[in-house]
Amino acid sequence: MGIQDLISSLADNPYFGAGFGLFGLGAATAVLRKSFMIGSILFRRHYMTTLEVPCRDKSYQWVLAWITERGAQNTQHLSVETKFTQIETGKAITKHEFIPSVGEHFFWYCGSGIIVQRDRSESSVDVHLAVPFESLTLTSLGHQRQLFYSLLDQARELALVKTVGKTIMYTAMGSEWRVFGNPRNPRPLHSVVLDTGVAEHIVQDVREFMDNSKWYIDRGVPYRRGYLLHGPPGCGKSSFITALAGHLQLSVCVLNLSERGLTDDRLNYLLAVAPENSIILLEDIDAAFVSREDSEKVRVAYEGLTPVTFSGFLNCLDGVASTEARIVFMTTNYPERLDPALIRPGRVDSIHHIGHCTKEQLMKLFERFFPDEPPNSAQRFAESALSAGTPLSAAQVQGHFQRHKYSPAEAVSLAHQVVGDDRKTWASSGTSLSMRKFSSMSVNNGARPFSSTSFLRPNISNESKRFFGSSCCQSGLTSKNLKTKFCPNELCIFYFHNDYLLL
Repeated sequence: MGIQDLISSLADNPYFGAGFGLFGLGAATAVLRKSFMIGSILFRRHYMTTLEVPCRDKSYQWVLAWITERGAQNTQHLSVETKFTQIETGKAITKHEFIPSVGEHFFWYCGSGIIVQRDRSESSVDVHLAVPFESLTLTSLGHQRQLFYSLLDQARELALVKTVGKTIMYTAMGSEWRVFGNPRNPRPLHSVVLDTGVAEHIVQDVREFMDNSKWYIDRGVPYRRGYLLHGPPGCGKSSFITALAGHLQLSVCVLNLSERGLTDDRLNYLLAVAPENSIILLEDIDAAFVSREDSEKVRVAYEGLTPVTFSGFLNCLDGVASTEARIVFMTTNYPERLDPALIRPGRVDSIHHIGHCTKEQLMKLFERFFPDEPPNSAQRFAESALSAGTPLSAAQVQGHFQRHKYSPAEAVSLAHQVVGDDRKTWASSGTSLSMRKFSSMSVNNGARPFSSTSFLRPNISNESKRFFGSSCCQSGLTSKNLKTKFCPNELCIFYFHNDYLLL
């Protein structure tokens, strides 16, 4: 049998003809499918514009909110975001916001159709936010790059309308800055009453720094500025920084050096990527590091509190890799504990003391809380409050005014009891206070001296009182043997606060 006969017999075979036909049909279908896929890819590549917005990008929430309010308003596939706030009185405020759910959405914008694909990956998680990784993909027909620029600008403007004129607080989460809480109404600068000339000097210095970047660049001086505010607690250091940020329309980046997981490299990176037009706030800087001049036992007490090294922190402030165009504010209650290398010029350029209230401050505070009262009332209040001989912080005076908010006359007549009001508050909660003086004593082993100070101890025993009355002048007395000597059966925790030893 020849080849022609074989082919003829196969052609006459109905099974072979059916199989060959199915093969040809399958091959043609596969070619058409492949051609359609290639054609779709080429069409999307040359005739469609696609924009991907990952959830790590700052504009992700902007675009999502814009799509909800201006874009896909009629979409029926939604996700809910619930904001829950509970104040100290127990009242709860709940607010629900709807955003497009995971999936595909469509809307018209400027005469062009836009397809929105919101994807959520269940396998990958954002390690900083502990949420599944998400992304938005916007697709439009034609070369419409300018269309997306316009959409992003509108989304940004819509988001900034909610924050315009407000103070935004940032906190470090992982290796990036995240908005902390809701934008706050700016606090008026004059609401923080400092000593005469202090606030004005700081504001003028910050303004001069912000307006003279060219002066620094032309002279090769690093364009950064550091400020240190020191003084007793409750005198307005942090409040003034917040008010200053609102006054100059700056945001505040709060950085906690004691945060677990914060390293030298991550600290340097956070300072480098801090939001523009912001103040970096480092509170209680004395508690983050131990001075190199302190004793070895004090060093041991601070070990393990933070993985950030002191040398690494100094290099972040003023090192080869430190960033510029930066304003850093540091606060402390104990400036004497700071290492001299930290507060040298270049790292701290301006140091200001925020102390207890003077007569002028007390009068300004009274006039602010009670603007309708005659001027002599403010003077009488200031003189009466200072007559007790006890230093007063702005927080104590403010608390006094809040307790007598509806009776300015009582606020004046009871001005000498501003500190006493705090003691009454403790007593009303079932805690009796005892205040006793004891003489200065020399403290060995690097412990902080108690020189001519007072101690405060709720429910102090008579044995303890006799001990302080008779035996406090012995040398070598430290907080350790204080605890074991006069109150072995009581729980005693020692703190130093405004020259008070709190037990």
